[in-house]
Amino acid sequence: MGQKKLLRFNQIKTFSNIFEYPKEMKGKWREYFGNNHPIILELACGRGEYTVGLARLFPQQNFIGVDVKGNRMYIGAKKALEEPLPNAAFLRTQIEMLPEYFNDEEVDEIWITFPDPQLRTSRAKKRLTHPRFLRLYTQVIKKGGIIHLKTDSPDLYRFTHKVIEMYGLQLINSSEDVYAQKDIDERLTIKTYYESLDIAQSNKIFYLSFSLPENIPSIDGELQEFLKKTEQTQD
Repeated sequence: MGQKKLLRFNQIKTFSNIFEYPKEMKGKWREYFGNNHPIILELACGRGEYTVGLARLFPQQNFIGVDVKGNRMYIGAKKALEEPLPNAAFLRTQIEMLPEYFNDEEVDEIWITFPDPQLRTSRAKKRLTHPRFLRLYTQVIKKGGIIHLKTDSPDLYRFTHKVIEMYGLQLINSSEDVYAQKDIDERLTIKTYYESLDIAQSNKIFYLSFSLPENIPSIDGELQEFLKKTEQTQD
């Protein structure tokens, strides 16, 4: 591990707005924020630009960036402390462990911003909008809570659309080119470091929002078969 990473890992241990694997926080996040405002998660938050940006825009809401990479999280957490943004916090853990840190319905909304699209069909279960993850989200998000996806990957966008269709999820909003819209939701104007890289080289930013039913159907085998057929057709 490089010296810079080591330094950051040591520093984040002193940050009051970073929690590392804190099982004692389950059910106590509003107590930490000192209010009953909505709690919104940003998953795979990276440098935390979205968590910080949303916290600036909405001081009457609480935002928690979630990622396992503390050296990246350091950047957003430091900004939040310096400004200060008391409604922004960061949780260092694996996303699969969310139910360990939040009670049922403790979370109001979830943002997924520029996640790794995991393009290979064999890695589809690692996509953060795969039903495997959506079932995790139902354990922490309130009924009718909204999931937001912002990505530069047309493949992840189309995959998520298919999941919404197959599993009977409620589509709320959809855009194949966010910045081409006349009236852009101010939440979508926040730009992250990864967005600037345009790794997918799509020159477009895609957005979806949807809500989850109480129970997500067990048809993952059908989804996998669809993905395999799609892959074979493309080959």
